[in-house]
Order: sequence, then C-alpha cells, then structure tokens
Amino acid sequence: MSGLLTLDYSLRQHGSKYPLVALYTDTLEPEGLAGLDARGIPKRRVNYLLPSVHKDYSNEVRFYDCWSKLTPFSLVEFERVVQLDSDMLVLRNMDELMELELDPPSLEGRGERVFAASHACVCNPLGLPHYPKDWIPTNCAFTSQHDTPELAQVEGAPPSTGAGIINGGLQVVNPSTAVYNLILARLSNPSGVSDYEFADQSLLSDLFKDRWVSLPYVYNALKTLRWPGVHKDIWMDGNVKNIHYILNPKPWDKREGGPDEPHDWWWSANDLRLAEENARGIATDGF
Repeated sequence: MSGLLTLDYSLRQHGSKYPLVALYTDTLEPEGLAGLDARGIPKRRVNYLLPSVHKDYSNEVRFYDCWSKLTPFSLVEFERVVQLDSDMLVLRNMDELMELELDPPSLEGRGERVFAASHACVCNPLGLPHYPKDWIPTNCAFTSQHDTPELAQVEGAPPSTGAGIINGGLQVVNPSTAVYNLILARLSNPSGVSDYEFADQSLLSDLFKDRWVSLPYVYNALKTLRWPGVHKDIWMDGNVKNIHYILNPKPWDKREGGPDEPHDWWWSANDLRLAEENARGIATDGF
C-alpha cells in the first residue's frame, strides 16, 4: 500500500495532469480502501482474473495476481489507460504516453500497434533456476542497444528483438471490448495458457506477437538494469522517467538499501509524501 501511495505522490510531484485511479480486487483489506479515501485517490474495483485451468506458479506466487493486470483493456469508459505497477516511482513527467499513437479500438486488435510497453529483461541476473533456459543476456533486447546508448534513451528495440516479450509493469492501452474478448478467449484456452511462464506478459507477447509498440527503458526502468554487468551500458540516471522496483526486497520492506542507490530514491519520495500528508492533517494509518 505504501508503494501505491508514494507512486501517486510521485505522479503529482512531477506535474502529471492525469489522476491515478487505483484498481483493486476484493483481496484489498478495508484499511487499504480507507487509506485511499483519506487521500482522495480515485479507486475502481475490478475482478480477480485467472485462467480457466490452473497454472502452477509455486516458484513465483506473485504471478497468480498478474492476470488481473489485463483488466485495463476492458476499461472502455476511458479513452486511454497507462497502467502502472504499484512498485514504481515516477522521476520525470511522462504525460506524453497519453498521446502516443496506438491502434484505435475499431481495429479490434488486428493492427500493428495494439498497445505499448517496454521489453522484459531476459538476462536473469540472479540466476533463478526456474526461469527459461533461453533467458540469457545474448537473447535480451536491451543487450542489442549497448552500442547505441543515446538511442536507447528515446527508442526501444523492435518488438521482435531477442525473446520478444514485454514487461507488464507499464502498459499503454486504448481499451477495447473486442481486444479484451480476445484476451479472455486466450485465458480460456488450456493449451495456450500452459506455456505462459510469466502470466499476463507472456499472454500479451504471444497473442499480439510483434504487434506492440516498444517503449524505451526509461518508462519502465527495471532496477536490475542499473546493476553492473546487466545493462549499465544504457542506463542514465538523469533520463529515467519511471523506475520499477522488481523482485524482493521492495524499498518499503526496509529503510537500508545497501549499494542499491535507487532504493534511497524511493525513501526520499516517501518521506516527502508523509510530510505532505502530515501537513494536510491526514491521520496516521501506518501507510
């Protein structure tokens, strides 16, 4: 919950003219709902999505929750949705994503620009044994940009590069009933879902293979990209617009981040948020 609240603060801090709408399922505790209300953050309940057949994610239980991140495609009351994971922190204004050219809903998912996202990093820097064997640096889209770091700040590698899989932390979507129905149909297909090791991002990368807009890393700057030996060749602190605190521990789990400097960026923003809330008279609720 602290991650979501600090994400909202960082959007406002950097002058976004678009509000954060918190999407939640029935798993959110009443205290969390009260925390959103106390801060005036708009919220919307969504259904908890799961495939029609069980997919074992015992190695990565977080993926059970990730199917629900497909919901923004269904939110047709909005013309444009930029989905953000709650373990992100905005560092620079990125309102331009609301104007990015995408296929109109009338194309019903048949176009070449169905949605926008950044590539997943498939380097597997932690050497997790349950990750696919082809998740290696030579198969990573970001590796292909090491020789052109300046270009990597403004352009993503083509969607087909390397493994060709998105990271679902940030997605730019023109909601469409037709597109959402395509997604639901795939969710109900046992043979398809059984191969989706990374839940929502595997589904989208497969269903709309090479038909998505590749955003540069700066919009979904996975914290591991900055690590030595991963993609430090393209990472530039001053250009990052939105950092994504993937993997554990999350910044709010402990104050001391060790050598991971971006951990401290989150705490600096969180401290400013708490000071603002105290000034506004918001009762202390532990968030």
